[in-house]
Amino acid sequence: MNVSLYRQNVVLARSIRASAQEHDRRSRLFLRLEEDGVAGYGEVAPQPFALNGDPGCDEVVDAVRGLLVQLGEIAAREKALPLWSRVARLSAATPASNVATALFEMALLDRELRLAASSIGELWPEKFNTPTQATVSLLDESEWSFDQSVERVRLKSAPGLISEQMLERLSRLKVPVLVDYNCSATTDEEVLAQVKVISDVVTIAAVEQPFNAGNVIDHARLASRLDVPLSIDEGVRSMRDLTQIANYHAAMMVCVKPARVGGLANTRALFARAGELGMKAYLGGFFESPYARRVHRALARACVSEPSDLLAVQIERNGDGAEVTIVESSFGVEPASAMLSEAERLSVLS
Repeated sequence: MNVSLYRQNVVLARSIRASAQEHDRRSRLFLRLEEDGVAGYGEVAPQPFALNGDPGCDEVVDAVRGLLVQLGEIAAREKALPLWSRVARLSAATPASNVATALFEMALLDRELRLAASSIGELWPEKFNTPTQATVSLLDESEWSFDQSVERVRLKSAPGLISEQMLERLSRLKVPVLVDYNCSATTDEEVLAQVKVISDVVTIAAVEQPFNAGNVIDHARLASRLDVPLSIDEGVRSMRDLTQIANYHAAMMVCVKPARVGGLANTRALFARAGELGMKAYLGGFFESPYARRVHRALARACVSEPSDLLAVQIERNGDGAEVTIVESSFGVEPASAMLSEAERLSVLS
């Protein structure tokens, strides 16, 4: 087994301010896993530092090293790499381990599809023409720019007054909005007051994650007082989380992010379970490259009809600009070799 790990540090072409951080740059981790002359690629885009239960990039790199040792031991015992569908069970169920597991899982799936000369569409037939959602912020004066094909806009927000300028911008939107607090609220009243102001000028599809991850009690109370659905994002990491959300009637919608929940297989399972529990689910992202976004788009179109984070993320970049190369099988693309050659190659074995 030959494994290479790359860290690509990118600057986003358009920064987005959230309640506790500025999304202006991101480290994307690319894994190339080769065995018997056939390689597969995985990608995750961790946050630069730990926040709201999500790990920082350095924590994920450490978890990658640990998981690589496990995979090496399995391959030595079984004389073969584990199937992609087994990898989720190897996770230590920590935030960093979940992200590392998602990285290896995608690479193994890519390799298996290439070996079989198969495609992701054959594995996951398309059932939905899943719409896209864009993300903008109410928290700074940056101009809003997004593809006019989007069917929902996520608004990064925090409790407090909204300027007349921002309200005027909101009034021009033609699609519903999802008001995303990123765990920044402390009382029902501050959320209710802001939601009333926003709903006067634009349709609100949902209020997303006002309180801390895991706080189902406060979410349940607020959900009972809102006239719009409540959605939970940072608080969705496992089947147990979904069960708790349903038991407390804490949300009608959930955002599932593959890297956060341990990969693609777990995401599919959580989508199915959310549907059984009567909750609408959508796929979220972490500013991934067109490679992982291609994989996530295939997953979303096989599983969910709600607008999801599937748009390409625009970055500032030197070089030839190509982030992916077209291939005939598997996901249809792979990370461009020129892009990886410019990235930092990390040592993953001590």
